[in-house]
Amino acid sequence: MKYLTNGAPLLQHNTPKVITQDIKGSKSTTYGKPGVKWWDCSSGFQHMQSLPSRAKYWGTFNMMALVWFLAAAGVGVALIVYQFFSRQNYQHYVDVLANMCDERARMLQHQFAVSMNHVHALAILVSTFYVGMHPSALNQDIFAEYTARTAFERPLMTGVAYAHRVFDHERGLFEKEQGWTIKSMHSKMPSPVHDEYAPTIFSQETIGYLVSLDMMSGEEDCDNILRARASGKGVLTGPFRLLKSNHLGVVLTFAVYKKELPPDASAEEKIDAAVGYLGGAFDFESLVDNLLLQLSKNGDILVNVYDITNFSRPLIMYGTENSDDGLFHVSPLDFGDPFRRHEMRCRLARKVPRPTLAFGFATGVLAFVTLICAMVYNAHKHVKKVEEDYRKMEELKVQAEAADIAKSQFLATVSHEIRTPMNGVLGMLQMLLNTQLDATQQDFATTAQASGKALVTLINEVLDQAKIESGRIELEAVPFDLRAILDDILSLFCGKTRGEGIELAAYVSERVPFTLIGDPGRIRQIITNLVGNSVKFTEKGHIFVCVHLWEDMDAVLQLSPETIPKQCARSFKHNNTLSGYAVANQWSCWDLLLAKERERSTRSELSEEIKLFISVEDTGVGIPSQAQQRIFMPFMQADSSTSRTYGGTGIGLSISRCLVELMKGEMHFESQEGVGSTFSCSLVLRRGDDASLGEDKHTLSDRVLLSKFKDMSALIVDGALVRSEVTRYHLQRLGLQVRIVSDLDVALEYLIPNSHVYTSHMCSFRKADDTSILNGKFDLVLVEKDAWGYSSGLNFPSFLRTERHGGKSIICPKLILIATSMTSAECEIAKLMGYADTIIMKPLRASMIAACLQQVIGMGDESQPGREETGNLQNLLCGKKILVVDDNRVNRIVAAGALKKYGAHVECADSGKAAIAKLEPPHTFDACFMDIQMPEMDGFEATRNIRKLEEIAKESGKIWHVPILAMTADVIQATYDECVRCKMDGYVSKPFEEEQLYKAVSQVLSRT
Repeated sequence: MKYLTNGAPLLQHNTPKVITQDIKGSKSTTYGKPGVKWWDCSSGFQHMQSLPSRAKYWGTFNMMALVWFLAAAGVGVALIVYQFFSRQNYQHYVDVLANMCDERARMLQHQFAVSMNHVHALAILVSTFYVGMHPSALNQDIFAEYTARTAFERPLMTGVAYAHRVFDHERGLFEKEQGWTIKSMHSKMPSPVHDEYAPTIFSQETIGYLVSLDMMSGEEDCDNILRARASGKGVLTGPFRLLKSNHLGVVLTFAVYKKELPPDASAEEKIDAAVGYLGGAFDFESLVDNLLLQLSKNGDILVNVYDITNFSRPLIMYGTENSDDGLFHVSPLDFGDPFRRHEMRCRLARKVPRPTLAFGFATGVLAFVTLICAMVYNAHKHVKKVEEDYRKMEELKVQAEAADIAKSQFLATVSHEIRTPMNGVLGMLQMLLNTQLDATQQDFATTAQASGKALVTLINEVLDQAKIESGRIELEAVPFDLRAILDDILSLFCGKTRGEGIELAAYVSERVPFTLIGDPGRIRQIITNLVGNSVKFTEKGHIFVCVHLWEDMDAVLQLSPETIPKQCARSFKHNNTLSGYAVANQWSCWDLLLAKERERSTRSELSEEIKLFISVEDTGVGIPSQAQQRIFMPFMQADSSTSRTYGGTGIGLSISRCLVELMKGEMHFESQEGVGSTFSCSLVLRRGDDASLGEDKHTLSDRVLLSKFKDMSALIVDGALVRSEVTRYHLQRLGLQVRIVSDLDVALEYLIPNSHVYTSHMCSFRKADDTSILNGKFDLVLVEKDAWGYSSGLNFPSFLRTERHGGKSIICPKLILIATSMTSAECEIAKLMGYADTIIMKPLRASMIAACLQQVIGMGDESQPGREETGNLQNLLCGKKILVVDDNRVNRIVAAGALKKYGAHVECADSGKAAIAKLEPPHTFDACFMDIQMPEMDGFEATRNIRKLEEIAKESGKIWHVPILAMTADVIQATYDECVRCKMDGYVSKPFEEEQLYKAVSQVLSRT
């Protein structure tokens, strides 16, 4: 079919047109055109002047002949295959039966040999302790007790007995010693006179009736005894019915000799040395039954065991007599008796089934041939339609690809063009907010600014979606501090969560490196999207962001429920979470995870690649099960009312998942409706060098704060494990030495020197060399407002006062209250209760805690981020002369206003040519903000011309280099690369705000 379909275009392009005559109204065609039959084409190459009707006739005739030929061949092949598979099927059952029968024969021989060895061991025991010792150490009681206690080694023997060899001249003395008369086996009367006797003197309790009976009085037993002493081996009787079980069995007999014989002893020597005989009865039917029960598929075959000593009259030992018709297999058996022969005959429990595979294959061959014939017959009818459909699909594909590219380009262009006027809108609103406004005007301007920022966020998401669909999104690889990024993200949502009483927190494992290399902007976008969704759908409880190494989390995930310690199992049961509310992910065991991390913390990590596990856990409304399959689809919501109730476009999660996959990670989620959701993702980054962060403001601030608080100690009073660990994490970032106490009484004892509890707990720190805590000098005590229940932490100062009034010496460090949300009335109550130092409001961040602690201990507040950033901008820009180049008047006003706010002298230019004229050396400008997209001459070309002028000035001995910062609404990697190529010093994305303005300006002006 593929050849027929693709052959037409080849003929269409490569064969000459051959006009044929119209016969019976048929249309004239050309080779290679749609509608030409494949046999017409082949005939045309050989006979160019043949008529179409003749070609059609011969084509139809050849096709039918091919069909009949294939049918006949199929029937023949089916018959051959049937015969082949029939023989193969029969041979298969022959082999299977042989293997199963041989396996059962081997196992039966093995079990029988084990029992024979145990009987042989008893014969040696009698020879050693009865015959070989004088006086004898063996009697009936000892023999009976020993055989009873060792009966487990002979589970298929009804009992064992020892018969002593007595000659006729010794009979009187023997009977006098034994106290009984030798009796005949069958009549139980005194045995008549014989040359010798074999009376039983020792027997197992189960066959105690054999004592005094002459074993040589029975024909089978006498024959067994004679063969056993002459051969020196164990011998068997023929099969007979056992008395109690009525099962078929045999008697095994070993001769007992008075001395150890050489291996080459003759039969006469063995007979002369024989002093007795040890025998035991085997329940042969039970032996074989137990064997067959051990094997699977026992019902597939029937097993018979025969004694074929007399080949003409075989004696059956197991099974029932069956005719020899059908398939059977014979396996020889060797039970160690050289005088008897045995064999196992096995046959299938059912007849050999017919080879259905042959019937099926024959039917399949015929069906296949029929299908091929139908395909060949109908192929020429479909060629034209397939070619036509193919051409249509090609056209539709080209149109669809063009439409997709046009859509992506349209979205990117429109998003870019919207960002430019939005820069003016937001800039003007910011300038308006900097003026004197009344409350109503302030509210109107703030609302308009928030709406504008929401629109910019939406535009960014649409732009990202367009980049992802077009495959043009690129990732940076720069060093960054993940902890500082999380602090910034918490700051974005702190107002909303604090107002609704939702606890928002972040925790980064201490095993996560301080500096990572990746794309901080995209990582910020991923986590911001996840936290934003959680804030949107959470009304109570908490939102918890956790970052761990993947290997630590994976070690916990691999644990089975049986291996989880008891304390971790209790944490599952009692909802040991950040707020105490149940969460969707029950796999995270907090204390076990901390233990795994601390266990690995001493190992050195040499790998450059780091795989992070990031989770965002909330106690929101959850995701309905029917909506979970489409949660990552673009522009999809959980239901139609979601966008109306909560807002949003539904593309944030789709973008986040795509970004995670670009970072060689995966994103998953767990959700329970009415409980909450947990989104988790893995990211592959690289380990960075702390020095590579350079002079980043977060890095500088953290180093300063670390130096200020590193010698201080703090006591955390909180009854919740997870919450207290989060508090410890933020305090340890500042260099504090931290101790957590979950019990009220223990917390009070910590503040009472020389107490029993105090001393015992202090000893636990001696190995850690925690000097400040060893001395009992806590600089700070941080109490959780809801330490043991709602507002229970407010009463902690009162307990301290109670202890002080009781005459105890109390250490009173600075008391700090930590709360998720508090009204003004609650703040006043807290101050009255004793928290006069300060109250720290969540979410906790290192910079915010540092500012509060500096206020408490009197260090000043010079490191507060807001003031520092504004002050640094003022210092950098004050008195600087800056040129703003933009073809849009509004953008020039906004940029000039933002720069003048910090004391800069600003001039404006409306084109690239005007900028070149103003920046031709010599000039007095300290920096230039250059728009990239301008008519006539864009910012890149203008910058290249300015650098050429500076090179010319440099040749004359004058060094000029004005810092040029690009202003663009399309900050992608390609734009950044072009900025570097044309020797720009940096860029600022539109609309720019105070923070990014500070970053850009500080990098270029600090070098000048």
